[in-house]
Amino acid sequence: MKNRKAWLLTMFAVMLVISIAGHSNPLQAVSSIGKDTLTLITSPDYPPYEFYDTKGGDRQIVGFDIDIANTLAKELGFKLKVMESDFNGLIPALQANRADFVMAGMTPTPERQKNVDFSIIYYEAKDTIVAPKNSNLKQPKDLSGKKVGVQLGTIQEQNAQKIAQKVAGIQLKQLNKVPEVVQEIKSGRIDAAIVEDTVAKGFAQANPDLEFNVIPSEEASGSAIAFPKGSSLVEPFNKVLQQMKDKGELAKLATKWFSQKTTVDTASSTKSGLNLDFRRILPDIPFILQGIPLTLLFTLLSVSLGLIWGTVLSLLKITGIKPLTWLANAYTSVFRGTPLLLQLALVYYATPQLTGYDISALEAGVLTFTLNSGAYMSETIRGGIQAVDKGQSEAALSMGVPYWLMMWDVILPQALKNILPALVNETIGLLKDSALVSTIGVVEILRSAQIVGANKYIYFEPLLFAGLIYYVLVMGLTFGASALEKRLRQSE
Repeated sequence: MKNRKAWLLTMFAVMLVISIAGHSNPLQAVSSIGKDTLTLITSPDYPPYEFYDTKGGDRQIVGFDIDIANTLAKELGFKLKVMESDFNGLIPALQANRADFVMAGMTPTPERQKNVDFSIIYYEAKDTIVAPKNSNLKQPKDLSGKKVGVQLGTIQEQNAQKIAQKVAGIQLKQLNKVPEVVQEIKSGRIDAAIVEDTVAKGFAQANPDLEFNVIPSEEASGSAIAFPKGSSLVEPFNKVLQQMKDKGELAKLATKWFSQKTTVDTASSTKSGLNLDFRRILPDIPFILQGIPLTLLFTLLSVSLGLIWGTVLSLLKITGIKPLTWLANAYTSVFRGTPLLLQLALVYYATPQLTGYDISALEAGVLTFTLNSGAYMSETIRGGIQAVDKGQSEAALSMGVPYWLMMWDVILPQALKNILPALVNETIGLLKDSALVSTIGVVEILRSAQIVGANKYIYFEPLLFAGLIYYVLVMGLTFGASALEKRLRQSE
C-alpha cells in the first residue's frame, strides 16, 4: 500500500512538472517582454494595411498589419490592444509613451530613425503616380509644372520632395489622408498624387477614371514596425518576423490582403453631374450611426462640466479680489487666444509625459473642451449675473442671506434664464466641434464617415450623410431649447 501511495505521489509530481513546463514558454515570453498587454497604435484609413470592418456596424480594425500583429501576440504570449490616430500623430504617440509599437505601413527613414526604433522590413512596396486616365503622367519627369498631392508625414511625401528637387516646377500639396488626396485629383485641384502601389490599386479599381503607374526606384523601401527609442521589444519582434518570413507566412498574408479586388457597384452608379450614389454606403450606415451616442456623450459631458467651470470663473471675475480676478481673466485670455485643436493635441500628447497618466482620447477631448468652453461661458455667465437687477442682491444681503447662498439661490437662476440662448449656441458649437476629436482617434460621427469613405474609396457620400446627422442633432437641440425657453417665460 505504501509503495502504491508513493508511486501515485511520484506520478502526480511528474504530471505537475510537465504541466508547468508546458505552459512555461508563454510565461517566459511575457516575462522577456516585460508586459502582459502591449498597445499597438495605427491609422486605420489605409486599406489593405489597416482599416475598419464596417459590415453590420462592426467596429473592428482588420488588415495585413493587424494579422501580423496578432501573430506576434500569439508567438510572444501577450495580449494585443489596438488604438488609432491620424498617421502624422503615430510617432508623437510613441514619444509620449501612449503605445508600445506602431504598425501602419511605415517606412524606416533616417529622419524617423532619429526619433524611434524600427524592426526589420516585413513588406516591400513601391511608389506610384496616380492621375486621371489619359493624362500621360507616368514618370517623374512628366510631373514638371504640375501640382502633386501626398499624404502628410509619409515616405511618399519625402520621396515626392526628392523628385521635386530633380524635376523643376513641381508644386506639392500635403493632405492628412489618402482619400483626401485622391479626391483632390478628381476635383481637379491637383494633377496627380504619389501613393503606395497596394493602396493605389484599390483607388484605381474603385475609380475607373483614374490610373496608376509604378515609379522605378533603385532604393529598396518597405514597411517596418516602429518602437519608442531604446525599446526592448525590437529583438523579440525581429525574431518572430524573421521566422514568419522563413516559413512563408508573411507571403501568405500578403497574398490574402493584397490580391483582393475592390468591389465596385458600377452598374448602380448614378450618372449625375456629381456622380453621387448613396446606395454604396447603405451597408455601412449602421457603422456611422454608432458614432451618435459617443458624440452626444462627449457633448453632454463637455457642456455640463464647462458650465460648472465657467460659473466658477465668472464668480472669480466679480469677487472684487484682484488676484482671483486677474487669474480668471488670464485663464480666459489664454484659452480664447489659442486654437482649440492645438489645446486638444497638447492635452492628449503632453499629459502622459508630464504626469505619467495615460489619458484616453475621450477623456482628453472632454477635458480640453471643458477648459475651453468654460473660458467662453464665463464671460457669458458674468454678463448674465451683472444684468440681474442690483436690488435683488441688496435685498438678499439685507435679510442676512450669505453671499454664496444668495448667488446660488437668487442671482444665478435669473442669470441662467437670461443667457439661455447664448448657452444653447455654445452647446451647438460644442456638438459640431466634437468632430475635432476625430484627429486623436475618437470614432465619433465624422471619424466613422471618414472610415467608411476610406474603405469604399469614395469621399462625398459618407461625409454628406454625416453632415445630415449633425444637422438633425442640431435641429433637435434647437427645438428642445426653444420649448424650454417658452416654458420658462410662461412660469414668470
